[in-house]
Parts: sequence; structure tokens; C-alpha cells
Amino acid sequence: MLIYILAFLFIFIACSGLTFLSYWIPKKLGFKKAGIILSTIVGVFFILLAISDFFEDELFSKNNARELLSKQEISLKDDFEILENESMSGIGDYYHTFTLKISNLDKNRIISEIKKTTNFTSDTIATDITKSTDYYEGEKVTQNYETKDEFIKELFEPQGEDYAPTWRKIRINKKENILIFEDVDE
Repeated sequence: MLIYILAFLFIFIACSGLTFLSYWIPKKLGFKKAGIILSTIVGVFFILLAISDFFEDELFSKNNARELLSKQEISLKDDFEILENESMSGIGDYYHTFTLKISNLDKNRIISEIKKTTNFTSDTIATDITKSTDYYEGEKVTQNYETKDEFIKELFEPQGEDYAPTWRKIRINKKENILIFEDVDE
């Protein structure tokens, strides 16, 4: 908790200092109006940056969802609805999940694509994909499988020493037109 408070104070002091300097330097050079305008622009920039980070989940859009899905070669042709979006982060950890209500055509097309993959397994318990390769330096691993309730497309990609690996899971509900995306960086 102390680390969070210190980090917040450092960021606040740095932003305030930069805003003050953007006013003070032009003022000392004889451009007081330019200093006011410049410091206002810098201050508004920092405020917008803080607000966008604070409201990240509320600002999540359909384009963001499409972009994240495309990284796993999933595309949605029809319109969809964002039912839920949540992200959490801590020191060294990041978790993002969203739930979409998709069309029946998209659902069936994605299920068909998952079933056509060469590594598709049906009605089995999937192995832990994170243990199938070196956690930091191994190769990209994909796993496509079916459980009792879902079709799942999973990706694990190490990013190198000192970096969290990419671990994404896309789940398609068999009974409903629901797609759940999970991104975990530990």
C-alpha cells in the first residue's frame, strides 16, 4: 500500500512540476500569455490521461474488442453487444476480461473454425497450456478444445525473461451466443 501511495505522490509531483514549468519558463522569458496557454494545455493533458486510465473499463469500445479478438484470429462479421468488461492490475499482474453477445452466425462460424484446427481435441480435459513450454523463453503454444459447455481457443506466448507471457483464452458458450475473452499477464 505504501508503494502505491509513494508512486501516486511521485506522479502527482512530476505532473504538477511539469505544468508549473510550462508556465514559469515562458513567463520568465516575457511571454506570460504563452505560459498560461501552454500550462493549461499541459495540465488538461495530464487530467485527461488520469481520467482515461481511471475510466478505462467504461471507455472500452467494440473496436477494442475486435482488435483483441483479431490477435487470436477471431473476427466478428455481425454486430455484437458488450455485456461486461473488466480489467484489474497490480504490481506485475494484469487481468482483462470481457463478455460479448454475438450473433448465431458468428458463433457457428467461430466454432467451425476452432473445430477445423489441427490441434482440436473434443470432450477432453485440456492440459495446462502454461506448463507445456518454457514460461519465459519457450515457443508460442495454441490449444483448441471442447468442454461440456464451451469451445475454447487458448494462446500462450512467452515474451522473454523479465516480461509477463501473453496468455489469452476465448470461450464460446454452446447454449447461448456468448463469447468470453480473458487476458492474463502474471
